[in-house]
Amino acid sequence: MARLAKSNLPQFAVDIFQNEYLAEGAREVNAIVTVTATGGGTSGSVGSQPVNYADGPDAAVVIMVDCSGSMDYPSDKIRAAREATAAAIDAVRDGVAFAVVAGTHEAKEVYPGGGQLAVAHAGSREEAKQSLRRLTPSGGTAIGTWLSKAEQLFHSRRDISIRHGILLTDGRNEHENPNDLQRTLDRVQGHFTADCRGVGTDWEVQELRRISSALLGTVDIVADPAALADDFRAMMENAMGKEVADVALRVWTPANAAVKFVKQVAPTVEDLSGRRKESGPRAGDYPTGSWGDESRDYHVCIEVPSAAVGSEMLAGRISLVVPQPDGSTEVLSQGLVKAVWTDDIAASTKISPQVAHYTGQADLANAIQEGMEAHRRGDLDSATSKLGKAVQLAHESGNEDTFRLLAKVVDVVNPKEGTVRFRKNVSEADSMTLETRSTKTVRVKKTP
Repeated sequence: MARLAKSNLPQFAVDIFQNEYLAEGAREVNAIVTVTATGGGTSGSVGSQPVNYADGPDAAVVIMVDCSGSMDYPSDKIRAAREATAAAIDAVRDGVAFAVVAGTHEAKEVYPGGGQLAVAHAGSREEAKQSLRRLTPSGGTAIGTWLSKAEQLFHSRRDISIRHGILLTDGRNEHENPNDLQRTLDRVQGHFTADCRGVGTDWEVQELRRISSALLGTVDIVADPAALADDFRAMMENAMGKEVADVALRVWTPANAAVKFVKQVAPTVEDLSGRRKESGPRAGDYPTGSWGDESRDYHVCIEVPSAAVGSEMLAGRISLVVPQPDGSTEVLSQGLVKAVWTDDIAASTKISPQVAHYTGQADLANAIQEGMEAHRRGDLDSATSKLGKAVQLAHESGNEDTFRLLAKVVDVVNPKEGTVRFRKNVSEADSMTLETRSTKTVRVKKTP
């Protein structure tokens, strides 16, 4: 394991967990890659503490608030959205560039206007909160226009590398062709990250997940508008902790080997396989977004040529890289994935606890999503079977949060066997909360 760091930035460490022993003829190598960033220093501050503006803003954030007509039904939604946006503005660190956008079938700048970003300090935060009275409900919903406006605002300050969006909606993207939204996502992905929130229960989980996934952010439901302010404040505080942008997981494989998949598996499941960008001979980069002090886990699966008993090979080299102004990349940390062929059955059949755990967590997420989709189709037998499997997996892995969400949708008869019955009169909020949070995972339990 190697550690490389730059001044005032987190130190990155890569740890590899795997069973490197393969049976004769075996070709698939699985490893869990734990990436940990620690010890970063954050410039600027919130409130009245002094801040050095000499180098300009170090980050930018755009808050996109749904102001379609439905936000007035009931009216507490738009009031809660204003209060939540104010709470988020209060959490913007001094020296950070920011803007507020009202989203309907078009996108309008609420603050500061003129296609620019404001720089946060006590005065600009107060001005921004005063401008929130212009968040008034009318019109339709075309989320692609909101994202395009955010991209334009971010591009007004090309010197800023950490760019983050917060997007709130209460409904479906009804006033935009799905293909138009996808084209927008294809264009803006990699330019900024975004956390997405759905308020109430009239929005589509998969639609919002598609947006957050493309933009390497989070998605969640806020069923009760009264909870928006706390959620927005927490999202902004998390965004303010990001210190390194555009970090990529670079996977190098030897000749005749190939990457089967790369998935983030903690804190949420996210398949990054389709996001690969070639970065040199036999190497590809998988985007991970922006980092502060945090830890994430990734499942890397590599297919290697089969070899005779006693053979050893380097199956892969995993590096954390970040782009430099001159177009080069800096390696922040690195780890190795190995393969050793053996005729020791006990060694070759032993599954790495980390690989087994996260394979189960990915299966858990799939079971929930497939179960809820079957329920929407009216296929109760399939839905019961899938959610029963999900209950079993959540119980076995100790994912208590997901188990509790499942128990609001099904009656758990026997968690060990996955025996369940669908509850009658399940609320839409409970169903959507289960589906929205299905990708959240728990870390591997540490052995004493």
